[in-house]
Amino acid sequence: MEIFTTWQNLPAHARGACVALGNFDGVHRGHAHLIRAAHAARPDAKLAVLTFEPHPREVFRPDDPAFHLTLPSARADLLAEMGVELIYQLPFDAAFSSMRADAFIDDVLHAGLGARHLVCGPDYAFGNRRGGTVEMLATRAEALGIGLTAVPPLSDAAGPISSSRVRRALQDGYPERAADMLGRPWEITGIVAHGDQRGRTIGFPTANIALGRHLEPARGVYAGTVTLPDGQKVPGAANIGRRPTVNAGPESRLEVNLFDFTGDLYGQELRVGLHAYLRGERKFGGLDELRSQIALDCAEARRILLN
Repeated sequence: MEIFTTWQNLPAHARGACVALGNFDGVHRGHAHLIRAAHAARPDAKLAVLTFEPHPREVFRPDDPAFHLTLPSARADLLAEMGVELIYQLPFDAAFSSMRADAFIDDVLHAGLGARHLVCGPDYAFGNRRGGTVEMLATRAEALGIGLTAVPPLSDAAGPISSSRVRRALQDGYPERAADMLGRPWEITGIVAHGDQRGRTIGFPTANIALGRHLEPARGVYAGTVTLPDGQKVPGAANIGRRPTVNAGPESRLEVNLFDFTGDLYGQELRVGLHAYLRGERKFGGLDELRSQIALDCAEARRILLN
């Protein structure tokens, strides 16, 4: 798979694809449904995705809390697993946001990408002030000789599967519901950093990872699985929050205790998948009470993950 950060002066092999349009945050089952439809529409063409970095929401609402389900590298890996060969990850800024909808079609999709076929959801909107509609796209694409497939959303018993629904499930403390919509446990990816090593002093050493641009799910303790850089998976108990017992600071972070694991993980990139929410964040009376609760949390996480 190749990633291009421009639509201009592309090599010949990166043009003429069947292009799926969208943000693809989370790469959930609905996105997979769209990708399959794109492949079915033009199986003879390369399969491509057009998305943006940063997400438009980060440009228009920079003070909002972080909301990403997947960061660009993880998103690219997931799309590659689905057979996507090209990703057009276009830079999004104030200047790009002012591009008219018709110019986006003519200059980016047609002249730039040379798209042979376009695939999108029924509510796809684009261009300045999101003025471009699927109906407009269909009319202009037909005039330019570009095919278009508008794909109905994939739904479950609760309605259309969407990134917003996945985010709500995680923020409400239901990682299993999020996993059902994603088709896999939700993961936080990050570099292990040095913490205050307090966990080591109470018998539960942890790997510390900043949430960064990831969505902050419900604070508390989770049963989870850690994927190491070599692909090895290690079960563990993860805490997400501000650690009120030790007054660690105003920013939430992820700490995960890897069961039966020894090794130096500092500076390594880990993927921490959340399987089950065990309890909410609490302030304990002291380190002894905290130690006792962590032991109970780890026992419960082992029961869920290893039985």
